[in-house]
Amino acid sequence: MTSSSSSSQTFEASQDSKRLAHSYPEGLRADALMEEDVTWSHEFDGERDGDQFDRSERAALRRVTGLSTELEDVTEVEYRQLRLERVVLVGVWTSGTARDAENSLAELAALAETAGAVVLDGVIQRRDKPDAATYIGSGKADELRDIVLETGADTVICDGELSPGQLIHLEDVVKVKVIDRTALILDIFAQHAKSREGKAQVALAQMQYMLPRLRGWGQSLSRQMGGGSGGLATRGPGETKIETDRRRIREKMAKMRREIAEMKTGREIKRQERRRNKVPSVAIAGYTNAGKSSLLNRLTGAGVLVENALFATLDPTVRRAETPSGRLYTLADTVGFVRHLPHHLVEAFRSTMEEVGDSDLILHVVDGSHPDPEEQLAAVRGVIRDVGATDVPEIVVVNKADAADPLVLQRLLRIEKRSIAVSARTGQGIAELLALIDSDLPRPSVEIEALVPYTHGKLVARAHTEGEVISEEHTAEGTLLKARVHEELAADLAPYVPAPAL
Repeated sequence: MTSSSSSSQTFEASQDSKRLAHSYPEGLRADALMEEDVTWSHEFDGERDGDQFDRSERAALRRVTGLSTELEDVTEVEYRQLRLERVVLVGVWTSGTARDAENSLAELAALAETAGAVVLDGVIQRRDKPDAATYIGSGKADELRDIVLETGADTVICDGELSPGQLIHLEDVVKVKVIDRTALILDIFAQHAKSREGKAQVALAQMQYMLPRLRGWGQSLSRQMGGGSGGLATRGPGETKIETDRRRIREKMAKMRREIAEMKTGREIKRQERRRNKVPSVAIAGYTNAGKSSLLNRLTGAGVLVENALFATLDPTVRRAETPSGRLYTLADTVGFVRHLPHHLVEAFRSTMEEVGDSDLILHVVDGSHPDPEEQLAAVRGVIRDVGATDVPEIVVVNKADAADPLVLQRLLRIEKRSIAVSARTGQGIAELLALIDSDLPRPSVEIEALVPYTHGKLVARAHTEGEVISEEHTAEGTLLKARVHEELAADLAPYVPAPAL
């Protein structure tokens, strides 16, 4: 039965092909075979289900209705929540106590939240040193993969700087994106950079971090044409795509360094102007989120952005201030530091951190309410040592005294000889801090008494701005001035020093 029906269908198909051969010339047979209206027949095609389309309609893109998520009403934006990245934290505890490891992971969680992520879980592994292949070892990497699957996380953040090999191997196991502490901090800096110099410094640091971690596959590892003497197929192997990318990154890094050097020149000119006018400078340095910007606002009324977030301030802010005795000085707010600050950032922000090295006094701000303020002090001093500012006098300002444990405050004030407890929020201890700044700022070296004629009032004004006026009396002959001034101003005032009485 089957063979007879099959033979009949074969016979009909051959008859159709014969009719087609008679109807069309030899050159048009192939085109005719592709035309559906020619091959269509009631016998076979009449029973097809659904609409029949020609070939162009079948190949065309067809829009599927009901998939668009475009909002029809602008007010619907308020009801749509931003999906934050869901992360799992992992740290390796190699030294110190368990509390130190937990504090480090808690700080990593704060960094992740500042970057815009939701922390789902955090784990710590005790090891002598990180595993060379997967950072936490193959067995723990499998356990981490189970945690990722259980929590539904899409990113793993490691509390340390991973080598390119560790990054690749750990991603192969956990099957989600893996980043390290350095990449996280760079991301926060990229979000918060506002000025042209800040953006250039962050871009330089990112490229320094990215350069050894470029990956290539497929076409990225194939040889590009070129590198020969210009023959038909360009003799020589040429560069791979990844080599080309690395060369371009190096060129961009060189360009960024030139731009940052040009910006440094402008800041150096301003610094030289302050030196010429003999204006002392005070730099505020400290751990991130310790309250440096709040202290600057309290001391000068600068109105700098204050936010309870890590690295909220990146660009240095310089404001003029005045001591209780009337001496002028500048107060500079610098970028916050953090433990294990990436060396890429230290190098990129070196020009900004020079404000600390060129200052006459450092206000080292530490968060008194932090669980481990001594660790903050050590981390900041490590960065200060890297920028060569170890010879600058330092005052340790224990901020947030209103929220700190009194026992912690007593311990810090006892350990740090030049220290004071303040609260930038309530104003507690600010008057004592100003008096301490006044006493620690470098004083002019020459004490002089001169009777300055009223026609030379500029010299009196310079004594107020550049020196320290001890007494001032207006007489019939002029202004009797007693002040401490620098050598240059002392030379200008020398003609008006009264002759000693015989």
